[in-house]
Amino acid sequence: SKSFLNQCISIPGCMLILLVVSGPLRRKMAQSVLSTMPGASTGTVVVKDPLNFWGGKRVTLGHEKNAEPVYEPATGRVMCQMVPCGAEEVDEAIKSAHSAYLIWRKMAGMERARVLLEAARIIRERRDNIAKLEVINNGKSITEALEDIDVSWHTIEYYAGLAGSLAGQHVQLPGGTFAYTRREPLGVCVGIGAWNYPFQIATWKSAPALACGNAMVFKPSPMTPVTAVILAEIYKEAGVPDGLFCVVQGGAETGTLLCHHPGVAKVSFTGSVPTGKKIMEMSSKGIKQVTLELGGKSPLIIFKDCELENAVKGALMANFLTQGQVCCNGTRVYVQRDIMPQFLEEVVKRTKTIPIGDPLLDDTRMGALISKPQLDKVLGYVSQAKKEGARVLCGGEPYIPSDPKLKGGYFMSPCVLDNCRDDMTCVKEEIFGPVMSVMPFNTEEEVIQRANNTTFGLASGVFTRDISRAHRVAENLEAGTCFINNYNISPVEVPFGGYKMSGFGRENGQVTMEYFSQLKTVIVEMGDVESLF
Repeated sequence: SKSFLNQCISIPGCMLILLVVSGPLRRKMAQSVLSTMPGASTGTVVVKDPLNFWGGKRVTLGHEKNAEPVYEPATGRVMCQMVPCGAEEVDEAIKSAHSAYLIWRKMAGMERARVLLEAARIIRERRDNIAKLEVINNGKSITEALEDIDVSWHTIEYYAGLAGSLAGQHVQLPGGTFAYTRREPLGVCVGIGAWNYPFQIATWKSAPALACGNAMVFKPSPMTPVTAVILAEIYKEAGVPDGLFCVVQGGAETGTLLCHHPGVAKVSFTGSVPTGKKIMEMSSKGIKQVTLELGGKSPLIIFKDCELENAVKGALMANFLTQGQVCCNGTRVYVQRDIMPQFLEEVVKRTKTIPIGDPLLDDTRMGALISKPQLDKVLGYVSQAKKEGARVLCGGEPYIPSDPKLKGGYFMSPCVLDNCRDDMTCVKEEIFGPVMSVMPFNTEEEVIQRANNTTFGLASGVFTRDISRAHRVAENLEAGTCFINNYNISPVEVPFGGYKMSGFGRENGQVTMEYFSQLKTVIVEMGDVESLF
């Protein structure tokens, strides 16, 4: 737009690269890594492009210190090396983001919206290739990954629609004096993502941040570093100022540098409770705003008057998406005693038929867990559950697909546990794998008390035909989300976040615009000053 160009020209030199690298050249750059995806298959992809991105381009670090191998979960094969950023690189990225922020914040909301809509369009156009790369790096099924990419462009499109709606309030005061409020961006925000939804989480954090006029420096999980940089290239191609969305790779050390950096205004983190506590503590040193989306051990309550078919499908969706590696999963399944036998029979029958294998095949419904340590950890929880008296009704064992190239992959059979108690480790701790713990209950009052007896509070669910009971139970469950007669649907239009140790702040929905902006009050005196002195 004309006003955007005027802003660019007003800061000498800073936008020349953006203006020169345009049209077909920019499109070619963003597509280069994805161009091999149509013919790619499991076990064949090697990523050699640099994975860090700032100043509008991928950045090759001048060192390869502490480089870490990145594994393809379905094969156990090394697909690339992740080179972490140190203090110098983090500082470069944040300075790059701040320069872009000074331009972006001056643009009208509608101008920002047009750029974001273009980013959403590009993602929609390339969804198949992005999803394929996501599967190779993450291990989930292609069916799920395609949904994730759709959610991603929906998210950017949604916040593009809100970008022009940021507004303040006018307040009339006595004597003709008045005040107004301005909703303003925060500055450079840091997003720290998780490995279960790499691309989607990057959009969940960046879309509202950018819509509000902020810049973002995003650090993906070191286990899934590949697709966030694709998003950075897409934002550039869509027309954001160079540096507006940067990607820095690394683990805990890089995250620490980001949280302590004085140029950062806010940190939005998705991950575990222990890491969330550290993020909060580090960010507090600079009084930075923080959003934490942490772990969960969510209850799913199934009453005897439910539609059993839907309840079984809901329990499967609540436990086995992304190989059970979902923070809001309803892994504590409470079933009213009268229907416990029928429920268990049906849920076990369906769990046994879940197709496990090559995540790039359309028929696969369960791919590989993210890593060998994670697989061992989940299998360890199953072993511990058996020692504590739980009964394995199906699954819970390493799974070796028939395809030879998958022999080294991190697969396991989905598990249903019966004979569980509330004091068991498998019921109290977040397993983050395909393990469902089923327990009977008798009364509504009893199950609500048991459901709330946890330090977590991310999500919850209830299946019942009694509409009064459904709303009553939802009101009394201590969780940020309650699903009624469904589970694990997350439309961008509604807020998502936790109670208790599952975090605070929200992602998605209109309210998230408040978490990525700040309010300024302006008081205007129209008369003379009344002074006491």
